[in-house]
Amino acid sequence: MADVEATQPTTNGNTEPTVDDGDDEESNEIRLMKQRVEEMEREANKLRELQAAAAAEASQSSTENPAMETDEDKTGADGRSIYVGNVDYGATPEEIQGHFQACGTINRVTILCDKFTGHPKGYAYVEFSEPEHIDAALALDNSLFRGRLIKVTAKRTNIPGFNRGRGRGRAGYRGGYRGYTGYSPYGRARGRGRGRGF
Repeated sequence: MADVEATQPTTNGNTEPTVDDGDDEESNEIRLMKQRVEEMEREANKLRELQAAAAAEASQSSTENPAMETDEDKTGADGRSIYVGNVDYGATPEEIQGHFQACGTINRVTILCDKFTGHPKGYAYVEFSEPEHIDAALALDNSLFRGRLIKVTAKRTNIPGFNRGRGRGRAGYRGGYRGYTGYSPYGRARGRGRGRGF
């Protein structure tokens, strides 16, 4: 059976084959959509490969170098560390290490800085390799470092869950009670708290 082309009469009486422009536009759009889907699938596969590689690298580095110290490690480090106060703001960790070098082997020097401005706070911590070196370091209390007398003490260990601050105690308690009337040299009793005065 032969293919039959549809013909449509024109205004001058000639017949011409008709081409439906709508079908061509739809097939082009479908082709473009298929290309976009293929591109998106390729990108998704690349992302999956990158995530798998990153996960493998992270698991390998976590087994080689444990990132977080345990509480026992922190307590042990605190037992080998000293607090150095009144440190000059321009001091570097290398200078502090040089000042305490004679006391023993130093693992780490930490100068604390303000988290908003990045400026040093004026104190530092020095961690030694052995706890025995602390006694020699404490002998440098009130020694001269960059023109200042520094304060050297053993680093205290923070106890988890223990708050040193005064706080407010019980909720809303301000150290007195409403019915208390204190002595007034002016002849009138003056109440404490937020109530109305007499």
